[in-house]
Amino acid sequence: MNTIATPIQNLSAGIPVNNLWLLMLYASEFRYLIDEYGGTESIDEDVASLVADVLCSQVEARLKRNLTYGYKHSTRDLNRVRGRISVLETYSQQLLQKGKVRCTFEELSVDTPRNRYICAALTRVASLVGKKSLKLRCHKLAQSMIERGVSPMFDVSYHPKNERFGRHELADRKVLTTAELAFNLALINESATNGHFASPDKQAEWVRKLFEKAVGGFYDLKLDKSWSVKPGKRLNWQIDDASEEIEQLMPSMQLDISLENDELQQRIVIDTKFTSITTKRFHGGESFKSGYIYQLYTYLRSQEVLSEPMSLTSTGMLLHPSVGVNYDEHVTIQGHQLRFCTIDLSRSAMEISHQLFELIHE
Repeated sequence: MNTIATPIQNLSAGIPVNNLWLLMLYASEFRYLIDEYGGTESIDEDVASLVADVLCSQVEARLKRNLTYGYKHSTRDLNRVRGRISVLETYSQQLLQKGKVRCTFEELSVDTPRNRYICAALTRVASLVGKKSLKLRCHKLAQSMIERGVSPMFDVSYHPKNERFGRHELADRKVLTTAELAFNLALINESATNGHFASPDKQAEWVRKLFEKAVGGFYDLKLDKSWSVKPGKRLNWQIDDASEEIEQLMPSMQLDISLENDELQQRIVIDTKFTSITTKRFHGGESFKSGYIYQLYTYLRSQEVLSEPMSLTSTGMLLHPSVGVNYDEHVTIQGHQLRFCTIDLSRSAMEISHQLFELIHE
């Protein structure tokens, strides 16, 4: 079944910002924290408000137990030596006559890049939520951190992925995961408002990767424990004989997403794309793209092993995002079902989640 509409041309014209937020949520590590803050029932209703509420709860918990300290590089004029003396500045400023020396040293402080990032995230996410009470809560917590000594300015080169966490810093890791998502939501919102999206090619590549990670993240979160979700799984060719140089020259294969259920003896291979699912025929009409079919067919047939029943009947799915277009077609070829499906990203967040869920449970 399908309805004809204009395919995706660009993000600002086709995909609502709220739905880009939803993709970011499922693609991020934040999804693993959802169960701790009210379960998954409200995850699709308002992503920005959910993230803001979780971030506020995490920061409130950190403030009750005090913020994490870290070593900060400081330079000050002191009446005793501490750390290393800055000789040039001490003499040029004639500090010895005042009974002081300029010293450079490390000191424990809450004004760390980590805490600055969290404080800034509270301010950023406050601009995304519509509920006044939640907005005020974000600003109050940011102000509370500032009053404790955290600077409202943060280093733009800082990124949570470069942090190393000790065993006692698990709570900080969770806060930074939420803060990172808050920054990403704000960045997308600002880009959409100002129309400052990247060029179409870069834009399509960014959303393609986001869509792939989001689909894998969604199934990792929503499917029950009988399912095994493996994003980015590498496949090996079943080689019987080879020349010396073939190992360096033979291209490898990597799946976008693989779903397996031992209880149901079911394996689903999902290949995500960010293009129109069909192409125009030379003599009129439309057809699915042959190159994608060959690729998916190769994924399925190259992994057949007689001792693995699931490999002989595995399903392959081409999954494309769309705007106003709906396809869900299937065909069985040599024991393998091939499915051609779209997810309409112009619909509501709840409908998108329902579509993704139904693709696996039909």
